[in-house]
Amino acid sequence: MDITLMQPPGLVVSPAFSHVAVVPPGATTIYVGGQNGVDDTGALVSDDAAEQSLRAVDNARVALEAVGAGLDDVISWTVLIHQDADLRAAYGAVASTLAREGAPPLVTAALVAGLGVPGALIEVSAVAAVIRG
Repeated sequence: MDITLMQPPGLVVSPAFSHVAVVPPGATTIYVGGQNGVDDTGALVSDDAAEQSLRAVDNARVALEAVGAGLDDVISWTVLIHQDADLRAAYGAVASTLAREGAPPLVTAALVAGLGVPGALIEVSAVAAVIRG
């Protein structure tokens, strides 16, 4: 019983994302709500997109670890990036953190006019799946 991430023939092949995830019955699915680049008091860590991105992903990691999972268990990311943010800096900061063996997770990204946390430049949410044996 495996969790499968696929890049089916006929769709673009990218090292950054897959297109389909199959989670078998019996696996535990974990949903991580939107995480911004804030510290444990809710204050933005910086006004820099790269620093906010690193912290947002680290906050998602902390949430996953709280339930016995990790970044490698993420099957799908949703990334909201403020339209004024430096997209290359934001992605460049987290690319090596998210790199892993095998097929990459699914990714949905959007540029947005604003986020719920004033001054936030990025928000990430994740879906993870683990097979507990």
